[in-house]
Amino acid sequence: MECKIGESIESEGRSTREAITTALKKLGVPKDRVRVQVLSEERKGLFGMKGASQAKVRITVIK
Repeated sequence: MECKIGESIESEGRSTREAITTALKKLGVPKDRVRVQVLSEERKGLFGMKGASQAKVRITVIK
């Protein structure tokens, strides 16, 4: 996939790291070529269980 500078996508995951990794795979670019904006952090569920609310990030290609 050929990415253009300024192209961005949003991605969700169980954690911020997972959301970023998923977006980078979709764009096919390394982390040093993007700007990461965390739109929302994951929220723990009852008794600290994961998955109550997923993390969401926006990844923008910068170079």
